[in-house]
Amino acid sequence: MKKILLIGKQDEYLAEMNEYLHNFFRVLICNEETQNAPAMVRVVLPDLVMVILSGVYDVDMSIFTLLRDQYPRIPVLTLGSGSEYRNFSGVFGGASFENLLLPLGKEDVLMNICRRLNITLDQLRADPNAAASGAVPDYRKHVLVVDDNAMTLRNLKACLDTMYRVTLANSGTKAITSIGKDRPDLILLDYEMPVCDGRQTLEMIRSDEEIRDIPVIFLTSVQDREHIEAVLKLNPSGYLLKPPVQEKLIDTIESVLARR
Repeated sequence: MKKILLIGKQDEYLAEMNEYLHNFFRVLICNEETQNAPAMVRVVLPDLVMVILSGVYDVDMSIFTLLRDQYPRIPVLTLGSGSEYRNFSGVFGGASFENLLLPLGKEDVLMNICRRLNITLDQLRADPNAAASGAVPDYRKHVLVVDDNAMTLRNLKACLDTMYRVTLANSGTKAITSIGKDRPDLILLDYEMPVCDGRQTLEMIRSDEEIRDIPVIFLTSVQDREHIEAVLKLNPSGYLLKPPVQEKLIDTIESVLARR
């Protein structure tokens, strides 16, 4: 289910919006005590943040700078009048921020949320119960992450969940099985794994005509020149040193997918 972090003054409008959006999304509320919002963003990693500016004058600006500087790919919708938006415009920046002018009906808000999340309004209207249970089709690019370390898998999933549909596999053999069931658009593959390492896994992928063209980005924790040269000789679509920075990781994935 898509997650929305709803920030605003605890009033009737926020309560009505929360009740309405709960039919379609998992909604988490952060009221005017917005000092908790940055921590909520880091823990929850919402798919979208919505801020109701009306009546919120003492809002903690750190939530906006956090979203702008550390989570630029999370869409942010603000709801407020032109004057209310101008009060905060100095901390907004980038394509992720968009203001919707109030007054605005709940259906119009829902339509704009769907637009920012790449979900069609018709899908939600056709089966709201399925949407509420998380059964709305996910049309995002599918990334398979392969690593034998459980913590690494969790961290990479947290980094990518806002942008992609993510599947995890903790070994090369499980990765091949997963690919057969649900073909990914791209594979992040740990180079150093026991039993069936990244090189062997890539060889198995390339030996199968049906999946050999799936782009593979290697992840490696060894930084010496000889090791990197051995990785590059396998001609992957890219490689990254572990642990990858989220922005560099996503930029590399986007670059590889764009080439396809």
